Amino acid sequence: MKILIANDDSIFAEGIRTLATVLGEVHEVYICAPDRERSATGHSMSLNQPLMVSPLTKRIPWIQNIQDGVITTGTPADCVKIALKQVFKNVEFDLVVSGINHGPNIGVDVLYSGTVSAAMEAMLMGYPAIATSLYSYSSKKFEPAAQWLRAFLEGRKDFKILPERTFLNINFPPGPSEDYKGVEVTVLGNRAYKENFEERVDPRGRSYYWLAGDPVEDKEVPGTDGYALLQNKISITPVKFDMTNYNFIEALKGLV
Repeated sequence: MKILIANDDSIFAEGIRTLATVLGEVHEVYICAPDRERSATGHSMSLNQPLMVSPLTKRIPWIQNIQDGVITTGTPADCVKIALKQVFKNVEFDLVVSGINHGPNIGVDVLYSGTVSAAMEAMLMGYPAIATSLYSYSSKKFEPAAQWLRAFLEGRKDFKILPERTFLNINFPPGPSEDYKGVEVTVLGNRAYKENFEERVDPRGRSYYWLAGDPVEDKEVPGTDGYALLQNKISITPVKFDMTNYNFIEALKGLV
Protein backbone atom coordinates (compact mmCIF):
# COMPACT_ATOMS: atom_id res chain seq x y z
CA MET A 1 0.00 0.00 0.00
CA LYS A 2 0.90 3.65 -0.37
CA ILE A 3 0.71 5.13 3.12
CA LEU A 4 0.95 8.74 4.33
CA ILE A 5 2.10 9.17 7.94
CA ALA A 6 1.58 12.31 10.05
CA ASN A 7 1.60 13.10 13.77
CA ASP A 8 1.42 15.88 16.35
CA ASP A 9 4.61 15.16 18.30
CA SER A 10 6.78 16.53 15.44
CA ILE A 11 9.14 14.97 12.93
CA PHE A 12 11.70 14.46 15.70
CA ALA A 13 9.43 12.16 17.76
CA GLU A 14 10.45 8.54 18.18
CA GLY A 15 6.88 7.35 17.59
CA ILE A 16 6.57 8.55 14.00
CA ARG A 17 10.11 7.55 13.10
CA THR A 18 9.61 4.00 14.41
CA LEU A 19 6.22 3.68 12.72
CA ALA A 20 7.54 4.85 9.36
CA THR A 21 10.59 2.60 9.50
CA VAL A 22 8.55 -0.50 10.34
CA LEU A 23 5.73 0.09 7.85
CA GLY A 24 8.24 1.14 5.22
CA GLU A 25 9.70 -2.36 5.20
CA VAL A 26 6.61 -3.66 3.38
CA HIS A 27 4.73 -0.55 2.19
CA GLU A 28 5.46 2.65 0.24
CA VAL A 29 5.60 5.25 3.00
CA TYR A 30 5.59 9.05 2.85
CA ILE A 31 5.77 11.48 5.77
CA CYS A 32 4.41 14.97 6.39
CA ALA A 33 4.88 16.08 10.00
CA PRO A 34 5.06 19.30 12.04
CA ASP A 35 8.44 20.88 12.72
CA ARG A 36 7.64 21.19 16.44
CA GLU A 37 5.38 19.79 19.15
CA ARG A 38 1.71 20.27 18.22
CA SER A 39 -0.04 18.19 20.86
CA ALA A 40 -3.59 19.14 21.94
CA THR A 41 -4.06 21.44 18.95
CA GLY A 42 -7.28 19.66 18.04
CA HIS A 43 -8.47 20.22 14.48
CA SER A 44 -6.99 23.71 14.17
CA MET A 45 -5.66 24.81 10.78
CA SER A 46 -3.39 27.59 9.53
CA LEU A 47 -5.86 29.88 7.75
CA ASN A 48 -4.45 33.31 8.58
CA GLN A 49 -0.74 32.69 8.16
CA PRO A 50 1.51 31.11 5.53
CA LEU A 51 2.22 27.41 5.74
CA MET A 52 5.88 26.64 5.13
CA VAL A 53 6.88 23.22 3.79
CA SER A 54 10.49 21.98 3.75
CA PRO A 55 12.15 18.73 2.70
CA LEU A 56 13.98 16.66 5.27
CA THR A 57 17.55 17.93 5.57
CA LYS A 58 20.78 16.93 7.28
CA ARG A 59 19.48 18.68 10.39
CA ILE A 60 16.88 15.94 10.63
CA PRO A 61 18.26 12.39 10.44
CA TRP A 62 16.76 10.59 7.46
CA ILE A 63 14.13 8.02 8.33
CA GLN A 64 14.86 4.55 7.02
CA ASN A 65 12.59 2.89 4.47
CA ILE A 66 10.52 5.95 3.49
CA GLN A 67 9.99 7.14 -0.07
CA ASP A 68 9.90 10.84 0.74
CA GLY A 69 9.24 13.19 3.63
CA VAL A 70 8.60 16.85 4.41
CA ILE A 71 8.09 19.01 7.50
CA THR A 72 5.65 21.90 7.90
CA THR A 73 5.13 24.85 10.21
CA GLY A 74 1.49 23.86 10.56
CA THR A 75 -0.79 21.67 12.62
CA PRO A 76 -1.43 17.94 12.17
CA ALA A 77 -4.55 18.69 10.11
CA ASP A 78 -2.47 21.07 7.97
CA CYS A 79 0.06 18.31 7.37
CA VAL A 80 -2.53 15.87 6.08
CA LYS A 81 -4.36 18.37 3.91
CA ILE A 82 -1.29 19.85 2.21
CA ALA A 83 0.33 16.44 1.75
CA LEU A 84 -2.72 14.95 0.05
CA LYS A 85 -3.70 18.03 -1.93
CA GLN A 86 -0.34 19.49 -2.91
CA VAL A 87 3.00 18.02 -1.82
CA PHE A 88 2.23 14.40 -2.74
CA LYS A 89 -0.78 15.08 -4.97
CA ASN A 90 0.48 12.64 -7.62
CA VAL A 91 0.57 9.74 -5.15
CA GLU A 92 -2.61 7.65 -4.92
CA PHE A 93 -2.61 6.90 -1.19
CA ASP A 94 -4.42 3.85 0.14
CA LEU A 95 -4.21 4.82 3.80
CA VAL A 96 -3.28 7.64 6.18
CA VAL A 97 -1.82 6.73 9.59
CA SER A 98 -1.29 9.26 12.40
CA GLY A 99 1.13 8.62 15.27
CA ILE A 100 2.38 6.78 17.07
CA ASN A 101 1.50 9.36 19.72
CA HIS A 102 3.43 9.51 22.99
CA GLY A 103 0.48 9.15 25.37
CA PRO A 104 -3.06 7.79 25.00
CA ASN A 105 -5.93 9.31 23.06
CA ILE A 106 -9.08 7.85 24.57
CA GLY A 107 -12.54 9.08 25.53
CA VAL A 108 -12.87 12.87 25.46
CA ASP A 109 -9.18 13.14 24.51
CA VAL A 110 -10.17 12.66 20.87
CA LEU A 111 -11.70 16.16 20.85
CA TYR A 112 -8.36 17.78 21.71
CA SER A 113 -5.89 15.42 20.10
CA GLY A 114 -3.81 16.52 17.14
CA THR A 115 -3.06 12.86 16.46
CA VAL A 116 -6.74 12.02 16.12
CA SER A 117 -7.43 15.19 14.14
CA ALA A 118 -4.87 14.20 11.52
CA ALA A 119 -6.72 10.92 10.98
CA MET A 120 -10.05 12.72 11.01
CA GLU A 121 -8.88 15.20 8.37
CA ALA A 122 -7.87 12.32 6.11
CA MET A 123 -11.27 10.70 6.70
CA LEU A 124 -13.08 13.95 5.83
CA MET A 125 -11.08 14.05 2.60
CA GLY A 126 -12.25 10.56 1.71
CA TYR A 127 -9.20 8.51 2.71
CA PRO A 128 -9.14 5.49 5.04
CA ALA A 129 -7.36 6.55 8.22
CA ILE A 130 -6.00 5.24 11.51
CA ALA A 131 -4.90 7.18 14.60
CA THR A 132 -2.37 5.34 16.79
CA SER A 133 -1.23 6.10 20.34
CA LEU A 134 0.81 4.51 23.12
CA TYR A 135 -0.74 4.34 26.60
CA SER A 136 2.33 5.78 28.29
CA TYR A 137 4.08 9.13 28.64
CA SER A 138 7.33 7.58 29.84
CA SER A 139 7.95 4.52 27.66
CA LYS A 140 9.69 5.16 24.36
CA LYS A 141 9.36 1.60 23.07
CA PHE A 142 7.13 2.06 20.04
CA GLU A 143 8.42 -0.98 18.13
CA PRO A 144 5.82 -3.49 19.47
CA ALA A 145 2.93 -1.21 18.49
CA ALA A 146 4.40 -0.54 15.05
CA GLN A 147 4.99 -4.25 14.45
CA TRP A 148 1.42 -5.08 15.50
CA LEU A 149 0.03 -2.49 13.09
CA ARG A 150 2.16 -3.86 10.27
CA ALA A 151 0.76 -7.33 10.92
CA PHE A 152 -2.77 -5.89 11.09
CA LEU A 153 -2.31 -4.39 7.61
CA GLU A 154 -0.59 -7.48 6.20
CA GLY A 155 -2.13 -8.90 3.06
CA ARG A 156 -4.34 -5.89 2.39
CA LYS A 157 -3.88 -4.28 -1.01
CA ASP A 158 -5.97 -1.36 0.20
CA PHE A 159 -7.84 -0.42 3.35
CA LYS A 160 -11.38 0.13 2.12
CA ILE A 161 -13.04 -1.84 4.91
CA LEU A 162 -14.19 1.27 6.78
CA PRO A 163 -17.65 2.79 6.40
CA GLU A 164 -17.90 6.30 5.01
CA ARG A 165 -16.84 9.02 7.45
CA THR A 166 -15.32 6.54 9.91
CA PHE A 167 -11.72 6.07 11.02
CA LEU A 168 -10.01 3.81 13.54
CA ASN A 169 -8.56 5.04 16.82
CA ILE A 170 -6.06 2.47 18.12
CA ASN A 171 -4.36 2.69 21.52
CA PHE A 172 -1.57 0.31 22.54
CA PRO A 173 -0.50 -0.74 26.05
CA PRO A 174 3.17 -0.08 26.84
CA GLY A 175 5.71 -2.87 27.02
CA PRO A 176 6.63 -5.82 24.80
CA SER A 177 3.99 -7.41 22.56
CA GLU A 178 4.08 -10.64 24.59
CA ASP A 179 2.53 -8.64 27.45
CA TYR A 180 -0.52 -7.74 25.33
CA LYS A 181 -3.62 -9.47 26.69
CA GLY A 182 -5.42 -9.42 23.38
CA VAL A 183 -7.32 -6.92 21.24
CA GLU A 184 -10.71 -5.43 22.03
CA VAL A 185 -13.07 -3.43 19.84
CA THR A 186 -14.31 -0.66 22.13
CA VAL A 187 -16.38 2.49 22.47
CA LEU A 188 -14.99 5.84 23.56
CA GLY A 189 -14.76 5.81 27.34
CA ASN A 190 -15.27 8.15 30.24
CA ARG A 191 -11.81 9.65 30.36
CA ALA A 192 -11.78 12.41 32.96
CA TYR A 193 -9.09 14.49 34.66
CA LYS A 194 -8.51 16.09 38.02
CA GLU A 195 -7.54 19.43 36.53
CA ASN A 196 -5.99 22.40 38.23
CA PHE A 197 -4.19 25.57 37.22
CA GLU A 198 -0.85 26.03 38.92
CA GLU A 199 -0.09 29.72 39.41
CA ARG A 200 3.50 30.85 38.95
CA VAL A 201 5.32 34.17 38.78
CA ASP A 202 7.73 35.14 36.00
CA PRO A 203 11.01 37.07 36.60
CA ARG A 204 9.14 40.36 36.10
CA GLY A 205 6.62 39.59 38.81
CA ARG A 206 3.74 38.76 36.48
CA SER A 207 1.47 35.82 37.22
CA TYR A 208 0.98 33.04 34.72
CA TYR A 209 -0.76 29.68 34.88
CA TRP A 210 0.16 26.12 33.93
CA LEU A 211 -2.67 23.68 33.31
CA ALA A 212 -2.06 20.32 34.96
CA GLY A 213 -4.19 17.26 35.53
CA ASP A 214 -4.10 13.58 36.37
CA PRO A 215 -6.44 11.05 34.72
CA VAL A 216 -9.26 9.54 36.77
CA GLU A 217 -9.12 5.89 35.77
CA ASP A 218 -11.80 4.48 38.08
CA LYS A 219 -14.55 5.91 35.85
CA GLU A 220 -13.76 3.44 33.06
CA VAL A 221 -16.22 0.57 32.58
CA PRO A 222 -15.97 -2.66 30.56
CA GLY A 223 -16.31 -2.12 26.84
CA THR A 224 -14.56 1.26 26.80
CA ASP A 225 -11.15 2.07 25.37
CA GLY A 226 -9.74 3.11 28.73
CA TYR A 227 -10.88 -0.08 30.46
CA ALA A 228 -9.33 -2.27 27.75
CA LEU A 229 -6.00 -0.51 28.15
CA LEU A 230 -6.11 -0.99 31.92
CA GLN A 231 -6.40 -4.72 31.17
CA ASN A 232 -3.30 -4.42 28.95
CA LYS A 233 -5.33 -4.94 25.78
CA ILE A 234 -5.04 -3.11 22.49
CA SER A 235 -8.10 -0.89 22.07
CA ILE A 236 -9.62 -0.31 18.62
CA THR A 237 -12.49 2.17 18.39
CA PRO A 238 -14.32 3.02 15.17
CA VAL A 239 -14.89 6.78 15.32
CA LYS A 240 -17.21 8.77 13.09
CA PHE A 241 -17.78 12.48 12.63
CA ASP A 242 -21.38 13.12 13.60
CA MET A 243 -22.07 14.90 16.89
CA THR A 244 -25.79 15.32 16.29
CA ASN A 245 -27.96 14.27 19.23
CA TYR A 246 -30.70 12.56 17.24
CA ASN A 247 -32.64 11.60 20.37
CA PHE A 248 -33.22 15.29 21.15
CA ILE A 249 -34.27 16.44 17.68
CA GLU A 250 -38.03 15.95 18.08
CA ALA A 251 -38.07 17.48 21.57
CA LEU A 252 -36.12 20.47 20.28
CA LYS A 253 -38.60 20.95 17.44
CA GLY A 254 -41.30 21.25 20.08
CA LEU A 255 -39.37 24.02 21.80
CA VAL A 256 -38.87 26.11 18.68
